[in-house]
Amino acid sequence: MSIEPAAFALAVHGGAGTIRRERTSKAARAAYHAGLCRALLAGGAVLAGGGRALDAVAAAVVALEDDPLFNAGRGASLTAAGTFEMDAAIMDGRDRRAGAVAAVFGPKNPVTAARAVMDASPHVLLVAEGAAAFCRARGLAFAEPQYFETEARRREWREGMERRRAPGGHGTVGAVARDCDGNLAAATSTGGIAGKVPGRVGDSPLVGAGTFADNRTCAVSATGHGEFFIRWGVAFEVAARLAHLGQTLDRAAAAVIAELAAQGGEGGLVAIDRDGRLALPFNTPGMYRGYLKSGGAPHTAIWDEPYCVSRS
Repeated sequence: MSIEPAAFALAVHGGAGTIRRERTSKAARAAYHAGLCRALLAGGAVLAGGGRALDAVAAAVVALEDDPLFNAGRGASLTAAGTFEMDAAIMDGRDRRAGAVAAVFGPKNPVTAARAVMDASPHVLLVAEGAAAFCRARGLAFAEPQYFETEARRREWREGMERRRAPGGHGTVGAVARDCDGNLAAATSTGGIAGKVPGRVGDSPLVGAGTFADNRTCAVSATGHGEFFIRWGVAFEVAARLAHLGQTLDRAAAAVIAELAAQGGEGGLVAIDRDGRLALPFNTPGMYRGYLKSGGAPHTAIWDEPYCVSRS
């Protein structure tokens, strides 16, 4: 569905995948809706105060990283070795400045680490120990392993190792925004695929794959099977369709996600164009998602269903 423009707008996602209605309790549904709502309110407060889209997507993603329900920051998935390796990126649509970190452990909020790379270095992407050292030198908040680990993620990891099954459990968080000045931004953060091979990096920190923003077209944050999103350059493909084919955001985003499905790629994305129109397509059973427009309340959803409107 396409969501019409407003003075400012924000959309978030908390991951896409096999989210079974019958296995999701009423309490769990309420918790996910509440988590998405908190992220929308955090980013929306920035925009309502006249702040920049870049600061809004950072605030929204920090809220999702701090929520142990989502696979990013606190609550990140474990690698096959039982360790944490997180990825994140942020991009400014005004000039395509971007910052990203990959396979990093230590910074409490990976999206803040990505922002530091963009703001305090000449680089776009730093990885592993080098990224951690860079963040430590700049005084970013760090956390110990027990902060990131939750019982649910440890159980997920343990069951996977016992069954010796293939890695699974896609999960990512992200946000896109347009501010009152018409500027766009995108941010994405993930703990990666549960049980992944140490050193594996997905699409989230890669500009043009899982994260992209350009004021001339749109901002995109993706979630799903990262290898497919990398190979198909999903985030940039959406923007390219606007720029070169003249497609609407809704049509472009839906077409890219449908083509991805035809190739076996599962996932979804949230996107916003230069006029503030939103699109939130996915090809999986569900995607945790929501949006907020100026003057309105947060709208959140999990499956293909009417959005839940929060008045909090």
